[in-house]
Amino acid sequence: MASRLIFMGSDAIALPALNAIRDGEFGDIEIVSVYTQPDRARGRGKKVVPNEIKSWALEYGFEVRQPERMRRAQRLEIEADQPDAILVMAYGHILSQKLIDTPKCGIWNLHTSLLPKYRGASPIQCAIASGERETGVSLMRMVREMDAGPVLDIEKTDIDRLDTALDVEHRLSLACVPLLQRNLSQVLQGEARPQPQDGSEASYVRKLGKEDGKLDFDVPARSLAARINGLFPWPGTSFEFRSTTIKIGSADFDEGRSSDCPGEILASESDDLVVACAEGSLLLKRLQRPGGKMLPAMEFLRGFEMSSGEKIESFPMTNLTSTRLVEG
Repeated sequence: MASRLIFMGSDAIALPALNAIRDGEFGDIEIVSVYTQPDRARGRGKKVVPNEIKSWALEYGFEVRQPERMRRAQRLEIEADQPDAILVMAYGHILSQKLIDTPKCGIWNLHTSLLPKYRGASPIQCAIASGERETGVSLMRMVREMDAGPVLDIEKTDIDRLDTALDVEHRLSLACVPLLQRNLSQVLQGEARPQPQDGSEASYVRKLGKEDGKLDFDVPARSLAARINGLFPWPGTSFEFRSTTIKIGSADFDEGRSSDCPGEILASESDDLVVACAEGSLLLKRLQRPGGKMLPAMEFLRGFEMSSGEKIESFPMTNLTSTRLVEG
């Protein structure tokens, strides 16, 4: 008899795992229904379109449910479905304790960090921006406190020097497959034995916004490059130059080249736009101006002159992580 599973999620990062479940890679599992966020206006045209999870579910004939909030009606609906377990990844809804207690084998969350580090809304971006050299996916049994449940297993992946959040997100989406291969059958049979997290080691991350994209060159170049790469493509980082907002797509650093004037352009004739920092120099590799395309720095600078000796203004940067739970 097939195990009964409900999936809750709203982001394409979950698609490799969902395809593996659908293809029977983890045993005989029936996806009873898929819960995802309501259709939203997206893109420049603000056209209302389904998210990737809904599109996937409709393509393969799974029932789709899109409540604005998870209320009593949804809990009763789930009770009637009699799932063995619920699997959640990047859903975006808060679940009540009564709902958490509904499936006999629990609700399990695929969280994209090595818990207890980076609990919260932006773990991929903040791990890269914080200079981590590895991250991963944690399979955690859900509790009412955010991302604080006991962890059954993890799947790690490296963070390379030039990785953006887009690069790491792709690898983490694939990492969910071996993680579930090892553990999903135990979960659905009620045999999983997760281990409590060490709350004293926890860090928290919030939802990011455009205000997080400002840059302060009076910090080490290594730290600034990590922040730029971690925040691409969203919310992105930028700087103002001659009243023009320049977006940055990728950065590296050189610890051996510096200046006494953070923000000073040291070179604009090479492959990169080189900018002085408090320690070392920042190598800006991809740039974009309003209405244009993201281009390699050399190509960008052919059409937008930036000369050595000119200075880019710094702005205070927001903190991305905290040792306590943050809202937003």
